[in-house]
Amino acid sequence: MIKKFVAAFTLAVSMASAFAAVDINAANSDALRGIKGIGPAKAKAILDEREAHGPFKDAAELTKRVKGMGGKTVERLQAEGLTIGTGTSTAAAAPAAGRPAAGAAAKPAAGAVVVKK
Repeated sequence: MIKKFVAAFTLAVSMASAFAAVDINAANSDALRGIKGIGPAKAKAILDEREAHGPFKDAAELTKRVKGMGGKTVERLQAEGLTIGTGTSTAAAAPAAGRPAAGAAAKPAAGAVVVKK
């Protein structure tokens, strides 16, 4: 009985994480690649465009700014869990591959405690 419960719980948790929303304005490369249909090259293109010109406002802007992201592609990616939010999430905004986040050294996050040595 316990084995069945553990198996059911594990299945439920894995299914829930598969449908977790990923905000395109806050996600790092790994989070973007977790969306079915976004590979390393597309994730890099999204991150480069976001870094160069700021967050995406909506799906229409995403299709205009990122090559190869047509309306149908964006709709499919949104069905897979991609969201286009305000970019205020901090959990998924970790810098990719050891690169510092844009402006990270310039000012601390709101509510952050700054410790000077």
